Amino acid sequence: MNRVIFLIDMQTFYASVEKADFPEFRDRPLIVAGDPKQRSGIVLAACPIAKQFGVLTAEPLGQALLKCPQAVIRLPRMQHYIDISTQVTRFLNQFTDLVEPYSIDEQFIDVTNSQNIFGSPWTIARKIQHCMQEHFGIYARIGIGPNKVLAKMACDHFGKKNKTGIFELNRKNIERYLWPLPIGELFGVGHRMEQHFIGMGIRRIGHLAQYPVHLLRKRWGVNGELLWRTAHGLDHAPVSPGTFTEQKAIGHHMTLPYDYPDLKDIRVILLELSEEVAYRARTKHYMGNVVSVGISGTFERHTGFHRQIKLPFATNFGMDIYHATNLLFTESWDGLPVRAAAVTLGDLQPASANYQLDLFAHHEEKEKLSSAVDTIYRKYGKTAIFRGTSLMPSSQLRARASKIGGHFK
Repeated sequence: MNRVIFLIDMQTFYASVEKADFPEFRDRPLIVAGDPKQRSGIVLAACPIAKQFGVLTAEPLGQALLKCPQAVIRLPRMQHYIDISTQVTRFLNQFTDLVEPYSIDEQFIDVTNSQNIFGSPWTIARKIQHCMQEHFGIYARIGIGPNKVLAKMACDHFGKKNKTGIFELNRKNIERYLWPLPIGELFGVGHRMEQHFIGMGIRRIGHLAQYPVHLLRKRWGVNGELLWRTAHGLDHAPVSPGTFTEQKAIGHHMTLPYDYPDLKDIRVILLELSEEVAYRARTKHYMGNVVSVGISGTFERHTGFHRQIKLPFATNFGMDIYHATNLLFTESWDGLPVRAAAVTLGDLQPASANYQLDLFAHHEEKEKLSSAVDTIYRKYGKTAIFRGTSLMPSSQLRARASKIGGHFK
């Protein structure tokens, strides 16, 4: 039996949740946006009515209000959105136990073995659409395919644009529907790769599908062949409910409220990021020995860098991560203002596993200190105890303590 995979996309998810919770806004243009006083004052979601006025996701809120001054503005409630997304996952489990969250507003499900109970793929899709509208107030667009990559492209390129909100893409119709699309529309092709392809005369997905695969492999290795296979609708990846149960890295990114030009202020941010990453690692019972730092310059200059270093021992202690981060930053910083920073701990392993000890790392002392700090965090919050540098004006600790992913809970 051929597999039947759905990609379920929740239309303008944040805005839809807000309208479901506040029915009085149902017929009004609504925008969910970050704090306009901070750099995060950008459009995170705009309902279909707001989009009719030209409002775009990720544009500055001020620019959006020039297009649609009558719009209702809602601050994001990230914890609530996460809770609703989790409820949607449980709802989809009524149709199949093979549900894989792809993002907060997208989920893959495998309904291959559900057809004997619920009917044909289109019958199941329409039922899911109806039930999600009824129970959550959310309109779902659904892509149907024999694998995840075709289901994803069916939803993105066709399901979101037709009246039914449902589209099926399979190996019988990809030449008609998928191949005529511009090469940049192929899943996995970014802007830089798109320019490479166009320079080679590969302007449409069909051109790539008909290009000699051995030449693609010669130029780009495995990735070249992977994109060729994607153009042919080939994908054997299963829908995996446990995709996010094992992590390979834990990171934290912060866009700053203004450009930081001074080293001492940037180091405050790097320390706070390091402590946050360490706390998350301990919470999930991981240790890691690869530390990486990513820096972005100002919006005008688009400068920055990404560097990593492998430690001689595994750790989940904040200062270990910070010392590595600070070393990487100091060696690579060009002295230009910083607008965003990220710190990541990689090469994760269970904290209970056997690992190489450093005789001079004082592991037991760090473990006891971290355990005490975590207990305080859990009981009183992350602002109950912090390092003295977080009293500096450049600190973002208290501003972000009440947020999730940089947005209001």
